[in-house]
Amino acid sequence: MPGENLSRDEARERGELLSVTGYEVALDLRSAVGEGPAEGPRTFRSVTTLRFACARPGAATFADLIAPSVTAVTLNGRSLDPAAVFDGARIALDGLAAQNTLVVDAQCAYSRTGEGMHRFVDPEDGEVYLYTQYEPADARRVCTTFEQPDLKAPYRFEVRAPEGWQVWNNGAGARGADGVWRFAETKPISSYITAVVAGPYHYVTDTYRRTLADGSELEIPLGAMCRKGLAKHFDADDIFLVTKQGLDFFHEHFDYPYPFGKYDQAFVPEYNLGAMENPGLVTFREEYVYRGKVTQASYERRANVILHEMAHMWFGDLVTMRWWDDLWLKESFADFMGAFSMVEATRFTNGWITFANNRKAWAYRADQLPSTHPITADIRDLEDAKLNFDGITYAKGASVLKQLVAYVGRDAFLEGARRYFKRHAYGNTELGDLLAVLEETSGRDMAGWARSWLQTAGVNSLTPQVLYDAEGRVQELAVVQDAPEAHPELRPHRVAVGLYRRSRDGGLTAYAHTEADVSGPRTVVDALAGAERPDLVLVNDQDLTYCKTRLDAASLDTLRAHLGSVTDPMARALCWSALWNMTRDALLPARDFIALVLAHAGRESDIGVLQMLHSWAESALVHYAAPAWRTEGGRLLAQGALRELRAAEPGSQHQLTWARFFARTAASDEELALCRALLDGTEKVRGLDVDQELRWAFLGPLAAHGRADEAAVEAELARDATASGERHKVRCLASRPSAEVKAAAWEALVESDTLSNALVEATIAGFAQPGQRELIAPYAEKYFAVIERVWAERSIQIGMLVVRGLFPDLRDDPETLAAAQDWLAGHEKAAPALRRLVAEAADDLARALRAQECDAAA
Repeated sequence: MPGENLSRDEARERGELLSVTGYEVALDLRSAVGEGPAEGPRTFRSVTTLRFACARPGAATFADLIAPSVTAVTLNGRSLDPAAVFDGARIALDGLAAQNTLVVDAQCAYSRTGEGMHRFVDPEDGEVYLYTQYEPADARRVCTTFEQPDLKAPYRFEVRAPEGWQVWNNGAGARGADGVWRFAETKPISSYITAVVAGPYHYVTDTYRRTLADGSELEIPLGAMCRKGLAKHFDADDIFLVTKQGLDFFHEHFDYPYPFGKYDQAFVPEYNLGAMENPGLVTFREEYVYRGKVTQASYERRANVILHEMAHMWFGDLVTMRWWDDLWLKESFADFMGAFSMVEATRFTNGWITFANNRKAWAYRADQLPSTHPITADIRDLEDAKLNFDGITYAKGASVLKQLVAYVGRDAFLEGARRYFKRHAYGNTELGDLLAVLEETSGRDMAGWARSWLQTAGVNSLTPQVLYDAEGRVQELAVVQDAPEAHPELRPHRVAVGLYRRSRDGGLTAYAHTEADVSGPRTVVDALAGAERPDLVLVNDQDLTYCKTRLDAASLDTLRAHLGSVTDPMARALCWSALWNMTRDALLPARDFIALVLAHAGRESDIGVLQMLHSWAESALVHYAAPAWRTEGGRLLAQGALRELRAAEPGSQHQLTWARFFARTAASDEELALCRALLDGTEKVRGLDVDQELRWAFLGPLAAHGRADEAAVEAELARDATASGERHKVRCLASRPSAEVKAAAWEALVESDTLSNALVEATIAGFAQPGQRELIAPYAEKYFAVIERVWAERSIQIGMLVVRGLFPDLRDDPETLAAAQDWLAGHEKAAPALRRLVAEAADDLARALRAQECDAAA
């Protein structure tokens, strides 16, 4: 679409030219129900009035709108010809006055991709549900905007909706006698965090109350909603509990009352993200409403997301980055504050373990890709921005902030945050604005810290070097710091080093521990000299810094035999993380990592860590194990999963976790027969409740191995005729081992644009089965032939799903890597965002081939 990809330079020029005083948006959503048009997209009417000032009267600019058609455009009372000024993405405006009023009457399209105004029809009851999702720049699919974060303004919405519906917006509202929903004007906010939710949602209310430091009473209306079909599963009480705990925490530490009035939380279908921080109306993916039994790790994950989005009310909504270069100013802070507040204010007190083991794994992977970038990134345009919602911006940034708290001190950090909010409320900031307040509160030189941690890319490795004296005591313990050749920065680290040995009861426990500042290539830790010889040396104990932790040979031998005996759960999680990074770096054979999982994961107490180990073990088998060993490795994993399933405490979350892992690894006739028997009820595992979600888990391998045909899958859908059931059905059908099935799935993904974003995801998940490498091998060549066309024809979201999801990583041979490299060499002028996706996938494939060589050598 011409002009759809707004550049940073264009945004800067427009930001200097304009200041926006207000938006009035009128939407007519009554077309959401009933029959749609025979041809063309289903549309709704959107009338936007923009009031703005121009610093240079007579200048020209443009407004943003992505819509099938525009009925009328009026600028300062002057009618403009829509055909002349609207190109499908921009409305050209010239001859601006000092004060301007723009009115645009348009027909906007409902979305099936989760971008803009998403329309969902519930297969269970035929009800229609709407919600909006905009980040980074899709408000222009619903109303006319100046679509950049620094042109903040108050918004006032009114909405016409079908009879019997409720409508929600950022501000409080009500339905008038004329049937129109009118909402209170918002505070000045960016376009990407405005929101509308409409439909026959199930809605629950509560109230948060707090006495503020000045003695005034704060009362915040709370709401939570989901589709009617999920109401019987909706645990609003727990959602409100975490919400209130979070509001207490942030009020206590931020000293700035929640500024946006009410606090609604909507759990919506077919959502592209985990959640979105729209002030007063946060949206979440409805998968956080659990239809069956889940582990505490799932509830912890939901609590973390609730608190992450709540932190955004201050970091992101109240104070917003000027442009997407400083996306970290909201996402890194929200990721850090989500974990920080969860550990200190909720029942999930082990949240930092999950952060160390799970969240940072995402960061470590992203930071080793060719597309890695500084936390403060170089974002040239909106396509760059879309791809930078990644492990660097979120998890590495949060990890670095955790280190920053250790560097400047907790009190100085929080006082800096308080000054930041008060100084920049309802405004836009850049890196320097934050550093300025932290320098004030800490007295530290923040410029040097920022250069090392925020403005350089790459992850350092820290390795212990230990020399012993004749009596076996530590003579010298040093930490060696390495950096990758492409990003050679050696950073200052605040680390803890722990020495562990086996106790009489068999536990592996710390007996010496110290913190030290590590910088340069080698740092001697004097405090540990003279300590008795350890069985395990753990650098970055307690996870204070962001690094890959390496193990010396003696420590690795200890973990092979005794990893499950490490008594401290954080230390144990960090050991697992170190081993996984060694596997990915081709320093530890994949079969050795799998052997460690089989030997020690059964003793893992932290359920989130256990789930991560299962995921890593699967990845090790599928991508990093030598091809000749995969069958044996798969057999060992399935047998181990079944052994632990039968040994687990009946009814426990560990039992459920091992059951799901067994379903994902089952492949032999006997294993698949057990899956069938558990489905049929002819065999039971004591305490295991095979609910509907677990039924789909057991049906999955049966379909993928040709033991469940279309009729069997449809029969399961008849038991679960819901939106979730439909997604499971699509995945199972696409997973069947048939050339015709794969051809149909490819056609639906590549040659058609009828699937919703959720069903695109489900079809991709079914298409790419590790046990069907030969069946899908012919699609490798087709992939490179079609991706440029797919990227051009689809929205960014669907393009990302298809390009990432269909990359032929299961055809893991040098020829496929060469094909990817040839495509990159021959498509230097392809969209940079598309090239980045292919380059990342090629790098993952190259890493897998190196790991396979390591494993074969074992």
